[in-house]
Amino acid sequence: MAAVRPTPADPMPGVFVAGRETGDQRAMPPELGPDSMAVLSGPTFMYSDRAGDVPPGGIGGLVHLDTRLISGWVLTINGNRLLVLRAETIDHYSAQFILTSPALPGLPPDTVGVRRLRYVGQGFHERIELLSYKAEPCTVELRLAVRADFADLFEIKSGVRDRSDSILRQHTPDQLLFSYDHEDFSAWTSVRCSIPADRVEGDDLVWQVTLDPRQQWQLDLRVPLPPGMGVVETGRADFAEVIHGRRNDPIRRWIETRAKLRSDHPSLEQTIRQSRYDLAALRLDLEVRGQRIMLPGAGLPWFLTLFGRDTLITAYQTLTAGPMLARGALLALARLQGRRCDNFTDEEPGRILHEVRSGELTRTGRKPYTPYYGTADATQLWLILLSEYWRWTGDDDLVRSLRDNALAALNWIDHFGDRDGDGYVEYATRSPEGLGNQCWRDSPDGVRFSDGRIPVLPIATCEIQGYTYDAKLRLAELADGPLADPALATRLRAEAAGLYERFNRDFWLDERGGFYAVGLDGDKNPIDSKTSNMGHLLWSGIVPPERAERVVRQLMHPDMFSGWGIRTLSREDRPFNALGYHLGTVWPHDNSIAVLGMTRYGFRAEANRVALALLDVAEQFDHRLPEALSGYVRERTLFAVPYPTACSPQAWAAGAPLALARAMAGLNPVNGRLVLDPDIPPEVGRIHVDDVRAFGRLWEVEAVGRTGHVRLQDAPA
Repeated sequence: MAAVRPTPADPMPGVFVAGRETGDQRAMPPELGPDSMAVLSGPTFMYSDRAGDVPPGGIGGLVHLDTRLISGWVLTINGNRLLVLRAETIDHYSAQFILTSPALPGLPPDTVGVRRLRYVGQGFHERIELLSYKAEPCTVELRLAVRADFADLFEIKSGVRDRSDSILRQHTPDQLLFSYDHEDFSAWTSVRCSIPADRVEGDDLVWQVTLDPRQQWQLDLRVPLPPGMGVVETGRADFAEVIHGRRNDPIRRWIETRAKLRSDHPSLEQTIRQSRYDLAALRLDLEVRGQRIMLPGAGLPWFLTLFGRDTLITAYQTLTAGPMLARGALLALARLQGRRCDNFTDEEPGRILHEVRSGELTRTGRKPYTPYYGTADATQLWLILLSEYWRWTGDDDLVRSLRDNALAALNWIDHFGDRDGDGYVEYATRSPEGLGNQCWRDSPDGVRFSDGRIPVLPIATCEIQGYTYDAKLRLAELADGPLADPALATRLRAEAAGLYERFNRDFWLDERGGFYAVGLDGDKNPIDSKTSNMGHLLWSGIVPPERAERVVRQLMHPDMFSGWGIRTLSREDRPFNALGYHLGTVWPHDNSIAVLGMTRYGFRAEANRVALALLDVAEQFDHRLPEALSGYVRERTLFAVPYPTACSPQAWAAGAPLALARAMAGLNPVNGRLVLDPDIPPEVGRIHVDDVRAFGRLWEVEAVGRTGHVRLQDAPA
């Protein structure tokens, strides 16, 4: 394909115009404020402010399968919004809001106490309780203003099309019903009340509630969710179980059966515990072409769906906690592997998908996410995960069952991924709605020259070549093992060796202390920005040992290392912005990959320094790492600052602490046994892990400093 540079008249694919997403829109702070709250279950979430309200016109609401069923949900007493005393999530799927009435005519402040309870599971449920503290009877008007715009998730971020003329309303005192049909897409929202409203005004439900002194009044609301897209919903029994704890909660059972870490470092222990909880909350239980599969969704609120890259990296990070998520990711993505060439969806035979969506814009053919295949790295990452899963489990049968998928992935790398036959995997979308950047830095301006220029397409980024190198070596190992194809193993090792030599010749730049270019542009010019992608090269093993120290020194230089983590882009480069999505922020998952890479090459002190910095970050956010942080200097801001619209929880950020602990312990599966090579920093002291699943057995791991042991536990996994 000829090199192409997007121009203002020809926007870069992936930049949304007139309803498309742009980098600036992605970075806008959320209208709900920094204390916004969400409850989620599978592909469903409710995003509100601290009062439990969803003011119309913002990003909040009830979203199910990428469609917003409720866009406004505001509770008032006598026409006034309530004051927040405290609001907290009870569980990932439930929350409680303790509110009170403001000063109103004839009603002193704090006269009516209000509690809102809500949960998501086989529908959205909310309970509203009023309690009067007035010495004599009083009557208040309780109003719930409801709106339903049926916006696609992509629109919520960038500008919602007005559908009001196409939305039908059939309201009664005990139910509001909104319905919408457009082409092949239909959706409906039903708000059902346990107590019929005294009147319905437009889309508002209004109750005249008379309360005696200390009398409590209770209203239950339910919003059923339309079925679809193969999602297996988890049910919640009732509000009593939400408040007092669910019996036989599958999420809690899942958490309790994962590996359990104890440490002398309280933040590490609590962060790992929070990660396990968040990963459980983000699990998707899906029917994928006839098979029920469990795997991690990518993140709340924008990415509660099946992804390629995010899901695969999360599954890799979490293998120390058990192989189930990795197995689910491998199977689901194999079943949806590309089979044909489709210009609109960027599908190609053997290619692993990027993202699946199910909102109106996708289902009516305006967006290509059915699935969308525009990623140049997920195919290699699928092969890497297949290998790592096998190393941890010895599951020959699964590898053999996925043989055709593995060979199709290899064929994609060699024939479709290498677009011009130069031995590198490049990307350039063919879709008018496709992504311009198909690496992990997939924002429109995520890959740039050091002077700020946008590279011409197609682009071959450095880490994709590292993934390709690693994938071929790993597939060669599988060919020597369960696939029983020694000729394939020999060929793949030779191809990997050729890529190693070629890459280290073409991507290495001696200027500025020596570093790897982030990529080659469509004219084969090195894209000379200095990025965190070099950490991925260490992870893949494509860096010669004699260059590793220079790469690590670049990553740990103050222009790259903020004190909270490694920035995505060096401050030396002109496009640097501490709040640039891929142009200066710090990503925990990106850092965890670099830590694993540094550990691979023996730079344990540097790896531990990054790991400890991220644990300091987690401690500031209730032990949950956000998707991304600003790239501000630690000594200047004194505390970590999250990226304005960072997902939280986010799967590969939740997986990062498990990867950090693995790096500290130097824990690896080798030929059917677990091998430990610890370098535990003094700040951490001791790491002890029970119930590590490997090779169908449970293992105990303990490490202090540079000593440790691995013991086989009695119980089978």
